[in-house]
Amino acid sequence: MKSRLLIAGLALAMAAPLANAQTPEEKGLEIAREADRRGEGFGDFQADMKMVLITKRGDRADRELRVKTLEGKGEDEGDKSLTIFDTPRDVRGTAMLTFSYKNKDDDQWLYLPALRRVKTIASRNKSGPFMGSEFSFEDMRGQEVEKYTYKYLRDEACGELTCFVMERYPTDEHSGYTKMVVWLDQQEYRTWKVDYYDRRDSLLKTLESSDFTQYKDKFWQPAKMSMVNHQTGKATDLFWSNYQYDTGLTEADFNQNSLKRAR
Repeated sequence: MKSRLLIAGLALAMAAPLANAQTPEEKGLEIAREADRRGEGFGDFQADMKMVLITKRGDRADRELRVKTLEGKGEDEGDKSLTIFDTPRDVRGTAMLTFSYKNKDDDQWLYLPALRRVKTIASRNKSGPFMGSEFSFEDMRGQEVEKYTYKYLRDEACGELTCFVMERYPTDEHSGYTKMVVWLDQQEYRTWKVDYYDRRDSLLKTLESSDFTQYKDKFWQPAKMSMVNHQTGKATDLFWSNYQYDTGLTEADFNQNSLKRAR
């Protein structure tokens, strides 16, 4: 009798961890939420960006931009961002304003100085290229946790670090992607690599980030982001510099009027 009780007790003890184990979907969501949590509380920041467009033959074209970001405060509100082109002359003054939301479609507007008008970027057009780059309008919006479902795949070495590898699936029916495969390091939850799969579920692009620096003892930002399009052979490099936090940006800096006066 005692032996049967002992065996039954051991069986229950062995089954308990299995009952409490996370599913791959639950673990993927937990990783995404932790990465998001570590980016909270920045308030606002500004940075300079150099965009380098690279053709299949290796020809290069440079553009200089400024980016301003204001952290969302409302329950459903994501971040607001304003991207302004300074060079070359033919795109100077072009600006894009993005309002990200957690549970509905984002709003995006593009100001074209040559036409002196603000153009709304429709949801169905967000998979299109942003200003001739390999980044789409969709890539330039806030990556809110609620915009995806998740699935943890494995742990994997990434350089000297160990990364979580997971898939995320856009919930937006107008997304240009069926899924992304994401590599985040387990120490700081920085995104080092993302593979993007198109609507045919074929590998379309790969984004790699590098040269991370920590700001305010909390927030990690890359100095370089490289997007390679495997289907066209083109690429776009983004070089970030002059990160500044707590610059005093307000809601008044992020509206359609601010697009037109962006200089």
